[in-house]
Amino acid sequence: MGKQPEAGLENHVSGQSNKPLTAPAHALPWTTVAEELKTNTDIGLTGNETKSRLEEYGKNELGETGGVNPGKILLRQIANAMTLVLIMAMAVSFGIRSWIEGGVIAGVIGINIVVGFIQEFQAEKTMDSLRSLSSPTANVVRDKQNVQVSTTEVVPGDMVELKTGDTIPADVRLVEAVNFETDEALLTGESLPVRKVSEDTFEADTGPGDRLNVAYSSSTVTKGRAVGIVFATGMFTEIGTIAAALRKKDSKVRPVKRKPDGSAKPHRYLQAGTLTVTDAIGTFLGVNVGTPLQKKLSRLAVLLFWIAVICAIIVLAANEFLDRQEVIIYAVATGLSMIPAALVVVLTITMAAGTKRMVERHVIVRNLKSLEALGAVTDICSDKTGTLTQGKMVAKKAWIPAKGTYTIGETNEPFNPTKGAVSHTEKEPRNMTEGEEEKESDYAELLRDNEALSDYLKVASLANLAHVHQTDEGEWNARGDPTEIAIQVFSTRFHVNRRDSVAGDNPNWKLLAEFPFDSDVKKMSVIYKNPHENKMYAFTKGAVERVITSCSTYVSDPEKEPSEMTEDYQNQILENME
Repeated sequence: MGKQPEAGLENHVSGQSNKPLTAPAHALPWTTVAEELKTNTDIGLTGNETKSRLEEYGKNELGETGGVNPGKILLRQIANAMTLVLIMAMAVSFGIRSWIEGGVIAGVIGINIVVGFIQEFQAEKTMDSLRSLSSPTANVVRDKQNVQVSTTEVVPGDMVELKTGDTIPADVRLVEAVNFETDEALLTGESLPVRKVSEDTFEADTGPGDRLNVAYSSSTVTKGRAVGIVFATGMFTEIGTIAAALRKKDSKVRPVKRKPDGSAKPHRYLQAGTLTVTDAIGTFLGVNVGTPLQKKLSRLAVLLFWIAVICAIIVLAANEFLDRQEVIIYAVATGLSMIPAALVVVLTITMAAGTKRMVERHVIVRNLKSLEALGAVTDICSDKTGTLTQGKMVAKKAWIPAKGTYTIGETNEPFNPTKGAVSHTEKEPRNMTEGEEEKESDYAELLRDNEALSDYLKVASLANLAHVHQTDEGEWNARGDPTEIAIQVFSTRFHVNRRDSVAGDNPNWKLLAEFPFDSDVKKMSVIYKNPHENKMYAFTKGAVERVITSCSTYVSDPEKEPSEMTEDYQNQILENME
């Protein structure tokens, strides 16, 4: 149980299930997907169905996770040309009873193997521990009950429920989506959340980024909720396809050259077999795999081995191939002198020292040889979102026409509202110069007798679905859309937080209705009731050009009555926001 069907994986088509449907899931109505997967969307799968499907499709994992294998790590330290040449030299030394020289070579081999083994074993243990820290679960419907199961036990046909903050356990065809958005940066590199729908269908050849009725494995829910049917698990998911492509290696068996009609002469089979054996030997010795330095060292070891053999033969020939012990010892000693026994140890210790320095900078080096590859890199081509950046935002400036511009200082903790000093100036953003020094202020002081700022923060906090909170351990966490998180963190700096405003038995605000952000109107609005005033308020946020066209008046001076919104003032606002 738990193995992915290899044949099905080789012929797998993007968007299909573990067992192909009549069409990719995104090209079918969800009712058809449920029918073909034999799933009842009301009661989910039964216990027996789940068990049989787990045995049939395997666990929902991206390949084997066998943990740390000391045997493989040890074999990697031995299976290279230089070490093998040293082992042969040691055997010959002991064979001619040259105990001291044999002992020295044995010590060199031992140091090399021990240092390399300890370093790689510790790194693998660390990686294994990091993997075990994450034990993701999924909310599924089984036997009419909502249950929480390990992500690895999710099978095709499972009904899953998704909400803000969840990591999607498998590829899911959506059945219901309410204001549902997911972060697919891991899969597509797109930094903005993708809004999903459930009723639409798309052409079979639609790319993964445009399949809006599918939620992908390993992506996260940034907003809303949804219910869907799992149609692909493990290596059959889109992220699994990427993982398979990254792991795919060239075939170890050389193909037979054939004629156009498919036939081949006997010598072609001999040629393919010879090349396959040669490749296998070269791979074992390390002369055709690994980094440039590894291949050069392996070739040097093989070359020195044959030079040593030739030198030994020359010595024996000079002594007319006499089998006296002193002649043999002299011949072997001449050959062994050609082999730099300490070279391997010097390289290993140098790599280990480099690894130690990287560990001090919180870098885990799984393989000593990777350091050499890293040193040879001249250019790095990388996806930015989530790789070079965290996919997180910080609100740096806020402009209130009646009061001026508020600026947040540098911070490396996007979710922590206590980090980053605030400064205020009465200037408009367009009149500020880069690097202009501003006087730092206190949050409480800025709020004092500042109704305009209070109203601004009220809208920023309540017209917002992001959650920002501090854990019992003092760590600040957030979930939701990155833009909304940044706005919520900004308001939380002034101790105005939606979570505090709507929570408890006697909340300050009660949500009555929500009009989610739409790509057409480019705004989101909420209606709240203030139980203490018994009044209802509507709060709106969105694209600047859409919000200002919804405003009939504006406040340019808190001491005066609101002024009528004009086209000139709208243009002034747009200039400040550019």
